[in-house]
Formats: sequence, C-alpha cells, structure tokens
Amino acid sequence: MDGLQLFFLHPVSLYQGAAFPFALLFNYLCIMDSFSTHARYLFLLAGGGALAVAAMGSFAVLVFIPALCTVVLIHSLGPQDVHRLTFLFQMSCQTLCHLGLHYTEYYLQEAPSTRFYVTLSSLMLLTQRVTSLSLDIREGKVAAAAAAAGDVRNKSSLSERLWKALPYFSYLLFFPALLGGPLCSFQRFQARVQGPSSLYPRHSFWALTRRGLQILGLECLKVVVRREVSAGTGLTDCRQLQCVYVMWSTAGLFKLTYYSHWLLDDSLLYAAGFASEFGQSPGEEGYIPDADIWTLETTHRIALFTRKWNQSTARWLRRLVFQQGRTWPLLQTFVFSAWWHGLHPGQVFGFLCWAVMVEADYLIHTFANVFIRSWPMRVLYRILTWAHTQLIIAYIMLAVEVRSLSSLWLLWNSYNSVFPTVYCILLFFLAKRKHKFN
Repeated sequence: MDGLQLFFLHPVSLYQGAAFPFALLFNYLCIMDSFSTHARYLFLLAGGGALAVAAMGSFAVLVFIPALCTVVLIHSLGPQDVHRLTFLFQMSCQTLCHLGLHYTEYYLQEAPSTRFYVTLSSLMLLTQRVTSLSLDIREGKVAAAAAAAGDVRNKSSLSERLWKALPYFSYLLFFPALLGGPLCSFQRFQARVQGPSSLYPRHSFWALTRRGLQILGLECLKVVVRREVSAGTGLTDCRQLQCVYVMWSTAGLFKLTYYSHWLLDDSLLYAAGFASEFGQSPGEEGYIPDADIWTLETTHRIALFTRKWNQSTARWLRRLVFQQGRTWPLLQTFVFSAWWHGLHPGQVFGFLCWAVMVEADYLIHTFANVFIRSWPMRVLYRILTWAHTQLIIAYIMLAVEVRSLSSLWLLWNSYNSVFPTVYCILLFFLAKRKHKFN
C-alpha cells in the first residue's frame, strides 16, 4: 500500500478479511482438481469483480475500464509498442483520478468518500500489474498476445477470442491482489492457475497461523502506541526536543499499520496459493513479501531500508524506472514514485528528500568503511547511524503522510529538520571530497 491511503487501511483490511474464505475455497478446489483452467480464471475474475463492487461501489468502473482497455491494447499492439502505450494510458487514467482528488480536497475543501480512496489504491496496484505484464511482453518473458491473436483472428469465433483474453483480464482483476498484496508477476499467476496447487494443508496451516499471530501482535502493539500518540501533543503544540518524540512515535504508529496490512495481504495471497515457494517452476520469479520487519527496524542504512520497505513495489520501481534511466536514475525513480502516489505537496517533498538521503547514505557509508577501522568505533558508528536512519525515515514518513502544505510547514519548522539537514551537509562535503579523490 502507499502513503496516500493510510487512514482508511482499516476498511480495506475488513474487505481483505472477507475475501479470505474465498481464497481458501479457490485453493481447496484446485487441490481437489475440481476446476478446469478456464473455471479457475473465471473464479478469480468474478471474485475480483464482486470485491471491487463491494469495496468501491460505483467507483469500481474506474478500475474496470482501464483493465478492459489494457487487454485490448495488449491484443492489438506488437511487443515493442505495448509497454509504452499501456504505460501512458494507465498513468493517464490514474493521474486524472488523482487530479480529481486534488480538486475535491484543495479546491472544494471537501472530504472525498472512503470508497474513492479505495478505488485510487486499487488503481495504483493495477498500474503495477499492467506495467509488469507489458514489460514481460516487451522482454519476451510472456508471449505477445497480439501475434497469437493475429494467427487466429480470421479463423476463430468471438468466444474463442474472449477465452484467449481471459488470462490477462483475470490477472489484472484477480481478487487476492485487487486491494493489496505484493506484486505477483503474470508468469507466477499463470503457473499457479494452470498447474496443481502448491499449498500443502499441514504446511499452510502453520504458515497462516504464524502470520495470524504476527498480525495479532502488531495490532495489540498498535493499540498501545495509538493511545500514547493520542494522549500526547502534536506537532502544533510540541516544544523543541519533544517534537522529536512526537515524530518518532507517530511514525511508529504508521509503520505498525503498514506491517499489519502487508502481513494480511501476504496471508490472502498465500491462502489462494500465489505466495508459496513449493512447486515453483525453474526460472520462475521468486515471491517476495512486502514486510521484512526485522531488517527495517534494525538496519543502519537508509539505502537498505529503501530496498526493503514495501519490497515488491521497490523491485517494481527499480525495474520500471531505475534500470531504464540513463541519467540520474535514482532521482527519476523517486520523482516517478511521487507521481505514482499522487503528487501531493508532502509526497513531492518527502520523496525528493528520500532520494537525497539515499545518495548521502551511499557516500557516508563508503567513506566510513575506509576510515573507521577499530571495532569499538565501528560499534559506536553503527549505533549512531541506526538512530539517525530511523529518525530520518520517521521525518520522511510524516512528510509523505501529512501531505498538506500547512502540516508540512510545521514539520519543517520543528527540531526534526536537523536530522536530514545533517545528512545534506555531509553529502555536500563528501561529494566534494570524492570529486577531489577522483
């Protein structure tokens, strides 16, 4: 999930929980071999349609239309053109919806409905699947649908063409990934639907139980932290170093919310059989869950935190933007991420700040590895950089979450701005020193 919709993750979690029995049912029917391949695609598609209508209401059409148009484009364009045009079309649709949100929030000064926020979140996840699929087609990992369609266009009926399009349409709208969850590639999706179930009952029971206990523990901890945050002062009333504690505790609440939701999304995909590594085909892209809580909470590297935060999205951004960029790929990646999230003022500032902090992190740790030799100094350095990393991440997270200029101004004027400023100063001096060494 992204920073845009944190406050309504609770209703999304309710819908994800409601979809859980249907995910187990789908996997059970696959185990019993009671489903044909077409029936499996239809089950996932129908479940996605029903979940979309239940969660989004009439706004669901904003997800259905781009998905349908994407399937048409995939069956109409060659492999070299499909990615560019589907990317432009999908991002145009998403941007128009985000502009509608800006108009409602900032011009009309009205609160948009929760269903519209859910729709935007689902549309952003749809963008991930659309671009992942189009990149697979361009790179030859998935056969071009247009070529296959051209071979049978003159001798196939309408029903046969629809059956050909069914896997793509089902992938774009399948219910376990409609409202959340790590990005599942089309190859993995197709392998799981067409092959036997990879989820063994005994293993799945303990795996899902473990995830359930983790979610329960996070929710209990979240209640405690929320009570502490609610009872304390906010950024408007805090004084000096008290603002640092306010920022750290508020960011902690945000992180707990994300961790809990990511684990729930991961559990839903696992229950449906899309997250298991058992029976994985050779060469198939490995499954990566979004939440690596231990690494996120213990790392002293901002760059590592960036790669591990919402891992499937980080990997998608790396493939879509970073690896394609020739000049300033890191900056391009974070600018696109701000665009994908909606271009709210706090998001633009937060992601640009994040890019600068990652660049500073690379230089600081490169020089530290050269000049810090003794073991006690390395331990002290690791402790200090861990604390600084966590505080900088908390600063970025608040900037992205508060979004508005007024709240952003409060954050800028607090003592919290010292932490990113220190990294900016170090970046300036170390960059000059690196240039001198070169």
